[in-house]
Amino acid sequence: MKLSMLAVIAAVCLAGAPALAADPAFDARIDGLARSWAHVNYEVHDKPSQAAEAAKLAAEADTLAKQYPNRAEPLVWEAISKATQAGATGGMGGLSLAKSARGMLERAEKINPAALGDGSVYTSLGSLYAQVPGFPIGFGDAGKARAYLTKALAANPNGVDSNFFYGDFLMRQGDYAGAETALQRAVNAPVRPGREVADHGRKAQAAALLATARQKAHG
Repeated sequence: MKLSMLAVIAAVCLAGAPALAADPAFDARIDGLARSWAHVNYEVHDKPSQAAEAAKLAAEADTLAKQYPNRAEPLVWEAISKATQAGATGGMGGLSLAKSARGMLERAEKINPAALGDGSVYTSLGSLYAQVPGFPIGFGDAGKARAYLTKALAANPNGVDSNFFYGDFLMRQGDYAGAETALQRAVNAPVRPGREVADHGRKAQAAALLATARQKAHG
């Protein structure tokens, strides 16, 4: 079972999200998690090594989450790291990790659904529901996937991740024309300062999937 995962960052708060006091030390650690995840997800290609590095990153995020129990950001990165570990592990072990990631994201959503900005909580939950097998094996659910991914797009209509994962979902549903539109937006998404590794990797994935979508939509 392959569970590709997301990359997300930016500090944009949705309406109704609580204002948080500036904390440069906390922000620096969150940025460090983001950069480390991009390295593990896109630059570590050996699956056992990737799983091990993702597990270490999840543990680091968990430590930060315990230090800041009222902040959702560490939980999001712990979940993202767990999901990456799940993809590298595969099988029932990967499914267990994916379930753990879902629980963390649900906790993060209750604390602050706008954590990290750009609809990342919704993108992460939507991609999990889209990619995990459905009942009786897993918790995959196309309806929930669409609902979360639509929320992600509403929060970040031009984002690379929100559009990539929506395009990936539409491909799985056989909507190749819709996938083509979303994936083209992902390819054209603005590059985020400091997120170059993640953006380069995600755009490469989007371009490859876009080629397949075009072939199926017009061939």
